[in-house]
Amino acid sequence: MAVQNIVSYPDPILKTPCPPVQVIDAAVRQLVDDLVDTMHAGPGSVGVAAPQIGVSLRVCVIDVSKNRYGKENNHGLLLMVNPEILARSGSAVMREGCMSVPDYTGDVERATEVTLRYSEPDGTVRELHATGFEAVAIQHEMDHLDGMLFLDRITSLKTGLFRRKSYK
Repeated sequence: MAVQNIVSYPDPILKTPCPPVQVIDAAVRQLVDDLVDTMHAGPGSVGVAAPQIGVSLRVCVIDVSKNRYGKENNHGLLLMVNPEILARSGSAVMREGCMSVPDYTGDVERATEVTLRYSEPDGTVRELHATGFEAVAIQHEMDHLDGMLFLDRITSLKTGLFRRKSYK
């Protein structure tokens, strides 16, 4: 288990869709552990995806339980291999930031509810319904797996992109 360096935009891996994990083995489980350590080390981080540490695989981790927006409504630490969104509903605009784009935040419109399926590192397939901030965080991290950044979803480049005052 180790904290990994975060890849910064415009590194091309951040814009490249990730292939699915074919076999959940010791290397994938180590990747999940590294993602958790890296997320916990990041300032205010509630999630991180494999491409953000330079690995092109469909793996991400999320935990909004310690964030003021997610602590009342969350499923705890989510360790997701090959996640896929099955359904989306609702809509809201929220300010998002990203460790891979440390100098900016932006207003992004996302679904307020998602239902998804993923495998856990032990191979268990799980379905989950998430709402609110947790649903937004899931969509943000899954975008990384599809080669998308929050910058690609800014509501308005003219009024929806902001220079970050501090990163904590």
